[in-house]
Amino acid sequence: MGQKTMGIAPMVMAELADVPLGENAPAPKASNDKSQSDSWWDMVRILLYALVIALVERTFFFQPYNIPSGSMEETLQIGDFLFVEKFAYGYSRYSFPWGRLLPAFGRMAGHAPQRGDVAVFALPLDPSRDFVKRIIGLPGDRVQMVDGVLYLNDRAIPKVRASDYVEDQNGYLHHVARYRETLPGGKSYYVLDRESQGEYDTTPVYIVPAGHYFMLGDNRDDSDDSRGIVGYVPAENLVGKAELKFFSIDERKTSVWTFWKWPRAIRFGRIFRAID
Repeated sequence: MGQKTMGIAPMVMAELADVPLGENAPAPKASNDKSQSDSWWDMVRILLYALVIALVERTFFFQPYNIPSGSMEETLQIGDFLFVEKFAYGYSRYSFPWGRLLPAFGRMAGHAPQRGDVAVFALPLDPSRDFVKRIIGLPGDRVQMVDGVLYLNDRAIPKVRASDYVEDQNGYLHHVARYRETLPGGKSYYVLDRESQGEYDTTPVYIVPAGHYFMLGDNRDDSDDSRGIVGYVPAENLVGKAELKFFSIDERKTSVWTFWKWPRAIRFGRIFRAID
């Protein structure tokens, strides 16, 4: 008797395993569908949160920029990507992506720029274009170039010869004279001098108006700055202070979009470097 019972029990259990257990049998499938739906919604929410955070970060704190020209060589090179600290000088309408549509309201919640800062600003003649230059003249300063030497308030800024800046021009190494300037207050940086007598090597005296700044590019003979089309930059036009290079790629070898070619084009020595 015992052996017969043991033989039937597995058969009964096997049959029961395939039989729905009452009216609520489909419940596990519905629960699974709900779980998948929740999972997709969680993913969408995470993406939305990330988008909002990125938008807030870009609007109020740090905005990424790409350098398209050599006017700030060697401090900034074509293909450098940098973060601009937008709250460094407070906020104006030019601080926001949509702000150029707003009426002027000056600046709020900010600090005045320091002499020598590398700053991004909206071009006074065409505010749709952003430029990056070094702040040389503060309101009330007298600025002049004489034979390639920068004068500030009628005093020559120390300009000490340094090793050449070497650049690759279509496979040929080109040497450019490089100097280190040191502003009052101790801010020091490199400038390039490509010509013995460039167009802007000798200029008239510029007296910076109240509420404006005088900008120069570090690549002195190849820069559109306050000596030319830029003119004096109103404080309102400042977007922020350039703080950090977070990526750099040699665009002569590849573009930022052809990422599979990055290994031979990334300039690793320029990544995560503070901007002097």
